[in-house]
Amino acid sequence: MVQAERASNRGLAPVLQALSARPGVQAAVLASSDGLPIERSGTDRCDHDTLAALSATVAQHAARLGVGVGRGVLAGAVLEFSAGCAVLARAGADAWLVLLTEPGADLGALLVELRRQRPALAVLLG
Repeated sequence: MVQAERASNRGLAPVLQALSARPGVQAAVLASSDGLPIERSGTDRCDHDTLAALSATVAQHAARLGVGVGRGVLAGAVLEFSAGCAVLARAGADAWLVLLTEPGADLGALLVELRRQRPALAVLLG
């Protein structure tokens, strides 16, 4: 994965490692808007390629929903499932950060941290 190697050199890996090390976070994947994984970190044994691809698809449809109902540009979304949550956050113009959490994870603190990290990710992505 050449793109991921270049991303690691720019400092994305430490940011994702810090996010995936937060209590309740099992995986962090940075995905292109085309659904390709750029960087990943975490203990969850999910298929990162599938996570990136499907998250990009969800983000595209959610973005259309926001525009269609006059809510503007999608900044993020929380998807709640029976075995935990998936948190999507825009990371620059052409990328999405996807975090998988355990059930009961502190999503409030996580969302605050994502808002804090978002500008750094956008700069690192260039």
